[in-house]
Amino acid sequence: MRLGARGRRATDADGKKMDQPPPFRNPFVHVLKLTPMEKAKIAVMTVTLFPIRLLIAASMMLLAWPFAFLASAGRSETAVEPQCLWRRLVDVILKIIMRVMWFAGGFHWMTVKGQRALPAEAPILTLAPHSSYFDAIPVTMTMASIVMKAESKDIPVWGTLIKYIRPVFVSRSDQDSRKKTVEEIKRRAHAGGEWPQIMIFPEGTCTNRSCLITFKPGAFIPAVPVQPVVMRYPNKLDTITWTWQGPGAFKILWLTLCQLHNVFEIEFLPIYTPSEEEKRNPVLFAINVRHVMAKALGVPITDYSFEDCQLAMAEGQLRLPVDTCLLEFSKLVRRLGLKPRNPEKVLQDYGSRSRKLQGQKLCLEDFAQFLDVPVSDMLQDTFALFDECEDNSVDIREYVIALSVVCRPSKTLETLKLAFKMFEDEEDGAIAEPQLAVILKTALGVSHLSVTCLFTAIDSEGAGKITFENFQTFVEEHIDFAEEYLYPKNSDLLAGPCQHQQATSQHVHDTANNKMTNGMCPDFSPSDPDSTVHGLLKKHN
Repeated sequence: MRLGARGRRATDADGKKMDQPPPFRNPFVHVLKLTPMEKAKIAVMTVTLFPIRLLIAASMMLLAWPFAFLASAGRSETAVEPQCLWRRLVDVILKIIMRVMWFAGGFHWMTVKGQRALPAEAPILTLAPHSSYFDAIPVTMTMASIVMKAESKDIPVWGTLIKYIRPVFVSRSDQDSRKKTVEEIKRRAHAGGEWPQIMIFPEGTCTNRSCLITFKPGAFIPAVPVQPVVMRYPNKLDTITWTWQGPGAFKILWLTLCQLHNVFEIEFLPIYTPSEEEKRNPVLFAINVRHVMAKALGVPITDYSFEDCQLAMAEGQLRLPVDTCLLEFSKLVRRLGLKPRNPEKVLQDYGSRSRKLQGQKLCLEDFAQFLDVPVSDMLQDTFALFDECEDNSVDIREYVIALSVVCRPSKTLETLKLAFKMFEDEEDGAIAEPQLAVILKTALGVSHLSVTCLFTAIDSEGAGKITFENFQTFVEEHIDFAEEYLYPKNSDLLAGPCQHQQATSQHVHDTANNKMTNGMCPDFSPSDPDSTVHGLLKKHN
C-alpha cells in the first residue's frame, strides 16, 4: 500500500481540498525529544522544584475536598437548587483553590480571549483540540459540568470534586447508558439555563493538536446553540500532550511540573446556532462546528477518529507501524460506508470472489463494481492506495486483507488465514515468498517489506513454498515472530511512507504500550453514526 498524490490531499479549515499535502503528523503520536541542556535542567528541577509543586498541588486538592463535599451533600441528581449565598461562596472558594493549584504547577497566568456565553444562550460548550488531562483547566475555571465515566465518582477525593460540578455519568455496566446519557444532556440543554453548562470534548480522545479529528455527534444531538472553545499550549517544549503513543501519564506530569512556566490560552468563539438542517442532522452540525474551530486554530481537519486510534493501538501478532497507510484506508472505508456490520460474512464473501479472480487486476470501474458502489473521489483515493505501480489497476485481494485488518485489528491469524486462502496455489494450497511479502505488507499498510528471513525460517525444508498450517505452527512456536524476523530487517516500519513524521523506533517501542484512556471524554454518541455520515457524502465529496 502507498499514499499517492490523491490520497495525501487533506482538507483545510474551510473544508476545501488542498492540492499539496499539509505537514500532517499522525495525530495519535507524540514524539518528545529533549536536548542535553533540557535534560540537565529537568534533572535539577526534579530534585528541587518538582516535589514542592507536587506537594502543593496535592494539598490544594485535599483542601478543596471538604468544600466540595459539603456543597454536594444531599443534593438532588435530577433538579437544580437555587444558588444561595453560601453555595456561591463555595463556588468562588473552589475556583480560587484550583487556580492556586494550577499556579503552583507553573501555569502562572492564563490568556482568556472572547466572552463565555450564559447557560441560557449556549447550554453546551464544545472544546478542542483535546490533548491532555491538563485540559481540565477550563473545567476548574468555569465549574461547568462534564461527561464522565461513572467509575470516576468512586475515586477518593477526586470523585467528590467531580460530583460537585454535577457531571453526566456514563456507565459501562448499563447497556442503555449511552442513550440515557444523550437524553440527560438533552434534558439539561433544554432547561432554559437552569443547569450549569455542559463542557464536552467532541473528538472523544487525545491528539497532538496537529489537526482536528472527527467530532462525535453526541454533543450536537440536543440541537441547541453551542459555544465553540479552542485551547492552545504555545510552549517551546511540549510536555503537555498525552496521546496513545508517546510519554505516559506520570511522565507528562513530571516533565510539566519541571518547567519554570507553562503557557495556556483559551478562546471562547461566538455562539454557533444550528440551522434547521443541522438540527435534524447532528453529524452535519458537528462537521460545521469543527470547520469553525479549525479556522480559529489555523490547523487542518482530518477524518481520522477514535476508531482509527483503536486500530493503531490494537494488540495482535503484527504491531502496526506508526505511519501505517491503514489509518487513511480506515477513514476512507468509513466515509464510503464500506465497513460491514457483519465483517465475518462479508470478508468470507469477498475472499471467495477474490480467489476466483486468480490475481486478475481490476481497473477503477471494475473495482467499484466489485464493491457495489459508484465511482467517486473517495473511491479513487481508496483505489490509489493499492495502485502501487500507477498503472490504473489493483489486486482486489489486497483490499480484502486491508479491510480484514480494519474490521478485526486484533485477529491477526484470522486475517492471514483469509489471505493465504486467496493467494494459495489450488494444487498444493501453498504460497511462495513474493505472495507472503504482499500479504504482510498489506496487513501492515506499508509499501515495501522484506520477508526473506521470515520465509526462510518457516520453510525449514527449503521447498520454496509454505502453507498456512506451516505458518500457524511457526507462529505458535515463535509468538514474537514479527519482532524477531520482520522488524529487524525492515527498519523503516516505524517511520513509514504515509506521514511526514520523524520518530525513532526506540522511542516508539518504549511508548507503544502507554494506552491509558482519558476519563474526561467517554464516548456517549450513538453506536452507529456511520449511516448518517454516508448520507452526507454527496455534500462533502
